[in-house]
Amino acid sequence: MAQVRVIGDEGEQLGVMDIRDAIRAAREKGLDLVEVAATADPPVCRIIDFGKFQYEAKKKANEAKKKQVTITVKEVKFRPGTDDHDYSYRMKHAREWLEEGDKVKATIWFRGREMTHRELGARILERLEKDLIDVGEVEARPRMEGNQMFIILGPRKHKGAAKPEQHAPAPPGGPTPASIKPAPKADAPKVESKLEPKVESDKPVEAG
Repeated sequence: MAQVRVIGDEGEQLGVMDIRDAIRAAREKGLDLVEVAATADPPVCRIIDFGKFQYEAKKKANEAKKKQVTITVKEVKFRPGTDDHDYSYRMKHAREWLEEGDKVKATIWFRGREMTHRELGARILERLEKDLIDVGEVEARPRMEGNQMFIILGPRKHKGAAKPEQHAPAPPGGPTPASIKPAPKADAPKVESKLEPKVESDKPVEAG
């Protein structure tokens, strides 16, 4: 008859026993005989409450899972000719993912002759990096793999350290007021250079 080494429900060593005697000893306590080391010689069994053992094992696994930080890499795809509307739509998704703590892989797909215009893809990735600078930082610089160019952005560790560039459109009909220099006062002294001819104009001067 097969024999097993038995450990009691309180961790005490009960020695080597016939399997039937070990099962009987477990049942007398209203517990179960569970094999815990099958490869040992003889195999090791323990007298325990198997239902309680399963519950505690599941509880420990859940606690360990909560402590793990899971980071997902999500992908957003562009084409070299992606227009502003599609770009904004995809950029907003990338922003949401970064804010949620996920990484973003931005990929440019090239087809056929588009491979000769890789600079178009590079410009899109550069623009994306600038637009997401307040929530993401580059973890892998743009590089080519086959017919794809991609960049990987991770959530910014120190948020608020940088802000995306704001491009305010100029109003139609001329320069903005900030670009017009104020006219000199009437009593201001005039300094004429002997090296350059003086040029007078009634038009406002625009800042470069």
